[in-house]
Amino acid sequence: MGNNENFKSGFVNIIGNPNVGKSTLMNLLMKERLVIATHKAQTTRHRIKGILTGENYQIVFSDTPGVIDPAYELQNLMMDSVKESLIDADVLLYVVEVGEKRMKNEEIFEKIQQTNVPTLILLNKIDLVSQEKLDQAVDHWHALLPNAQILPISAKENFNIDLLINKIIELLPNGPMYYPEDQLTDRSERFIVNEVIREKILLHYEKEIPYAVEVVTERFKEEMTMIYIEADIYVERDSQKGIIIGRKGEALSRVGKEAREELEKFFDKKVFLKLYVKVKKDWRKRDIDLRRFGY
Repeated sequence: MGNNENFKSGFVNIIGNPNVGKSTLMNLLMKERLVIATHKAQTTRHRIKGILTGENYQIVFSDTPGVIDPAYELQNLMMDSVKESLIDADVLLYVVEVGEKRMKNEEIFEKIQQTNVPTLILLNKIDLVSQEKLDQAVDHWHALLPNAQILPISAKENFNIDLLINKIIELLPNGPMYYPEDQLTDRSERFIVNEVIREKILLHYEKEIPYAVEVVTERFKEEMTMIYIEADIYVERDSQKGIIIGRKGEALSRVGKEAREELEKFFDKKVFLKLYVKVKKDWRKRDIDLRRFGY
């Protein structure tokens, strides 16, 4: 595998507005839950690579943060990673919802219009709309991006996903195998732990709380039958710390229980998980903290 001249490989970057289903799509393409997907905007903060290897291909998918007009330093850094994804792609997957008219960041949209990278516009959530609305959407996006191919899909209903994989393989250049064939992601175990815990916080807390949270795994020790994990949950204010912990620690223990169950499924091993909540004032605005957290 990977050495014959018919082997195809390359980097396929998934872009789009927040909440259009990018992370759900990536998990579906990978047949594995690699990235966190919730109904809340801006769930994805980092570019996460998923590596799909077949008999004669290797696709390196990259999920990117939802495109927005940034309001603070963390969001600026998130948009920089989207701009990077337009440059280093062999194929672009631009995910839109039927009825959506524009991207939320004009500068990034103009870059898509000017790119020479083969682009597939994926009209997602077509299970929710009429044929007439779908036809209008196809016309709308064809006018805006005449060089792109348009494919209606439903990530939720798994519709046209196999066709999409075949189209991607068609568009990929011939190339080497970039990663070992059994590797699923470029991210470490600690990163996966951080993301799973952050997902549970996104699901269970309202308003600003999930966006003020960062998770750092301080200890990851794997033994034959058990993995021992200790992680710090950072918030920006003391009042947020109280909300995360909850009455008699109930809220935090629910997050811990759900994260542990998910991690046991992912690692296929028993997990002992201990969570601590700490305050780091205004970390989203401070370069030094953002760097420390890997942005």
